[in-house]
Amino acid sequence: MSDFTSKRILGYFLRGLLFVVPFFLTAYIIILTVRFLDNIIPVNIPGLGILVMLVFITLVGYLTSIFITKSIFEQLEKLVFRIPLVNILYTSIKDLMSAFVGDKKKFNTPIVVKLSENMSRLGFMTQDDLSVLDLEDLVAVYFPHSYNFSGNLYLVPRSNIKRLKNVNSTEIMKFIVSGGVSHLSYYHPEARIKKPSGKPSPSSDIH
Repeated sequence: MSDFTSKRILGYFLRGLLFVVPFFLTAYIIILTVRFLDNIIPVNIPGLGILVMLVFITLVGYLTSIFITKSIFEQLEKLVFRIPLVNILYTSIKDLMSAFVGDKKKFNTPIVVKLSENMSRLGFMTQDDLSVLDLEDLVAVYFPHSYNFSGNLYLVPRSNIKRLKNVNSTEIMKFIVSGGVSHLSYYHPEARIKKPSGKPSPSSDIH
């Protein structure tokens, strides 16, 4: 077999590997997640456990929005707050979930932080006001780790912060987690709004 043929076969193999591995790993993770959620409620019908859980969660969300039953959930939450250690775990999980799916999302402000004259880092500004800590000139910034679902929180000078307006937060998160290999594309939310002049309104970075 010639070197040309070997290189071509190797190229085909690597292309197939690039498609097969992400596809099957994604499917495998989804299947494991679905099986785990389905087994939380022990029923013999596949898929019924997830359906029951989705209906239950939706029902709880509906009840928490009704004035009559809302106070009951608030009292239950206050009771959890009074339990030592449990309140720390509960509030931490709730704050983390609220950052992604709550009304006050925290990871929707992608920024670039200037670390030195020739180095910057991508992150998310999670708190713009730290006056409660007597740190009016600092903001809270979360830096996700690449190839890992973890990160670090830093307090950096407000003057080192520059908001990113051409990309959305989801793409920035994928870009950081992938180590910078994920593709970035322009994002213009104002493009959906038609302006008489046809020109985008001027905007300035927030420092």
